[in-house]
Amino acid sequence: MKRSREKEASELFAALYPRLAGWCRRLVDDDGTAHEIASEAFTRLWARWTAVDEPRGFLYVTAANLVRDHWRKLERERKALRRATTESAIGPTSEQADPSVRLLVQSLPERLRVPILLHYYADMPIREVSMLTGRKEGTVKADLHAARELLRAHLGRSFDHTR
Repeated sequence: MKRSREKEASELFAALYPRLAGWCRRLVDDDGTAHEIASEAFTRLWARWTAVDEPRGFLYVTAANLVRDHWRKLERERKALRRATTESAIGPTSEQADPSVRLLVQSLPERLRVPILLHYYADMPIREVSMLTGRKEGTVKADLHAARELLRAHLGRSFDHTR
């Protein structure tokens, strides 16, 4: 019994790890960090192996949470750096005018961010996002629409500031 469990986990790892690590790479812009996050997601899956019904979904949701933690850590580091150096040395920063889509997605509320990450970055269909988040498909569609509108408005403001 234990042998088949290990074989099943090994096959799942071989099938999903490259794509999960690639997805994380697009979100964190660093190969090492992406592999750490993907590996940690698999470690957490392995710890709960018998209790998880949908391993792929568990992996992506766990990785999304780890990416969010990574982004928070980076933001704390940026804030500490700004406090430790003078504003003139860094130059004026305006996070509101930052057109980086990754930072904008990071700033979305979790209820909007998770569907965006799963649907657009992990290429999951709305039905699967609905199943993984426990929301109705219509709610997922509405959340995706609301997130796109927020991103569009923010990008429009950012573009106006750069003129």
